[in-house]
Amino acid sequence: MTTSSLSFTIRPAVNALDLRRACEVRAEGYGHHMPSMRQSLIEPDALDRAEGTLVLICEDKKTGDAVGTARIQTSRQGPLLIEQSMPLPPHMSRLGRAEITRLATLPKADPVLKFAICKAAFLYCLSTQSRYAIIGARNEALVRQYRRIGFVEMNADQPMVPLAHAGNMPHRVLMFDTLMGPREWQANPNQQGLFDFCFDTLHPDIELVERLGASQWQGDALAA
Repeated sequence: MTTSSLSFTIRPAVNALDLRRACEVRAEGYGHHMPSMRQSLIEPDALDRAEGTLVLICEDKKTGDAVGTARIQTSRQGPLLIEQSMPLPPHMSRLGRAEITRLATLPKADPVLKFAICKAAFLYCLSTQSRYAIIGARNEALVRQYRRIGFVEMNADQPMVPLAHAGNMPHRVLMFDTLMGPREWQANPNQQGLFDFCFDTLHPDIELVERLGASQWQGDALAA
């Protein structure tokens, strides 16, 4: 295994200030394409502090600025948000699963940042025994990006699904099998680089640790 340094760090948000900065990135990232969502994303919501949820914050190492974020909700505490809008196939609903939402990067960020966030999400899914990672894509450009890293469409022959937790905007829903996906990368010469980046390279700048408990979040929010 090789060790590689990145131009940014990725870590869990552990206090109200971290969460506020992550929300600012969300608002900027989504607001650039969907101005109507900017105001609704600037404030943390209940899921951000819920048990079974991890919010990642990415910081540029030179400036310290927050340049990326994502939220990962696991099924350890119950159904995922997306399950309010669409039923999952039985084989998926019986196993651990996670939904990646609020994934955003700023235009000035390192081009590799989005994939590094996906690496962090995959590793977190494995650590929480979440067999499937689920993500919604609001347009075909995003669908193509996620396909390139191994996501597959859950309902390729179905219309796009309006997601209640995304302002009822239609999304294409994709999933990644965190157990079989990496094996397919390793077997495909065109995707060997994905495997090497995620599983054969140590990135000390990606730190995944358990976040604070809900009661500590509440106390921190009151003190902020």
